[in-house]
Amino acid sequence: MKGLVCLLLLLETFVFVNGGLNENEISQQLSSEDRRQNPPQTDTLRAEASTDSQQYCHLCFPDIHAALRELTATVTEQKANIRALENRLRDAEQAAEQQTISLEELKKKTDETSNLTLSQVEELRKENRDREIAFSAGLMESGSGDVGPFTTEITLTYRNVFTNIGNAYNPITGVFTAPLRGAYMFRVSVYGIGPTQASASIVKNGERVVTAYDAQAQGGLNSSNGVVLILEVGDVVYVRLWPDRRIYDHSQNNHNSFSGFLLFPLREDELCRM
Repeated sequence: MKGLVCLLLLLETFVFVNGGLNENEISQQLSSEDRRQNPPQTDTLRAEASTDSQQYCHLCFPDIHAALRELTATVTEQKANIRALENRLRDAEQAAEQQTISLEELKKKTDETSNLTLSQVEELRKENRDREIAFSAGLMESGSGDVGPFTTEITLTYRNVFTNIGNAYNPITGVFTAPLRGAYMFRVSVYGIGPTQASASIVKNGERVVTAYDAQAQGGLNSSNGVVLILEVGDVVYVRLWPDRRIYDHSQNNHNSFSGFLLFPLREDELCRM
């Protein structure tokens, strides 16, 4: 600054001595002098700015690249996770759809089984009702007295019915008719007062099977017998009193009785094996 002041003083002196300089000349001289004393710093500033920029880039760019690499890795990982989740979701949807189909099939089978079970239960009920076959009856429905003797064999009618499940026994005719193929148990009992002979037989389809027999000169006599028979549907079983035989009964004591019941039904193949 001091140099500039001195320069101005010299110029004034010079102008005064030489008759003066014009304003442009003075300005040019001042500019020249100023450049000489204060050379431009543009290049230096530019160099410093470039150096600072390089240093800043040198410091920042590695961090940016690292961040970019880390971000890229994170994005890639997230994409992989998304794909995995999409695959799991697709698998879950397929599994749910399969389970829905399985549940529908199970429900359908359950309904069919339920209907089948109900049908089977009803069939079993009907079959059980068919199997409920049993009867038992006494000879006299009321009073007391002798039956016989007769010159020919006769069918005894047991009219005092105790049990007749299935209504297979007819108390009017004294005949049992098999409603179901199967094995049946029959029993007969006879009673008389001597002197007499008591003889009665269980008959199947007109053929004598077993006989209950007793003879006594005096006093009471009794006998019984039983048999298991294989009957087809429609086979008949009844009791026949022998000729010249006499039995005695009392409606309250029921000395003479005829009973039968189904042991179990038989299928066709079981009958063939027999």
